[in-house]
Amino acid sequence: MVKEKEITKLSFEEAMDQLEQLVAKLEDGDVPLEQAIDLFQEGMKLSHLCSQKLEQVERKIEMLVEENGALSKKPFISAAEEA
Repeated sequence: MVKEKEITKLSFEEAMDQLEQLVAKLEDGDVPLEQAIDLFQEGMKLSHLCSQKLEQVERKIEMLVEENGALSKKPFISAAEEA
């Protein structure tokens, strides 16, 4: 298990890798209940971290759009927001 301070220092990719490993352990079903609860809690923290990192990146993304022959910056709009 990763300590909470260490979780916040993980990159998105590292957090996703650890989350996938935790899910695999839980799906295996060969984990005692107490350990499964701990793994679930750690997974929720990793999931939250990944979500935060994605939101940060989304805010930074800008699309270049050609309008009237000139390039202008436009904030990123996700497919979910357009619908």
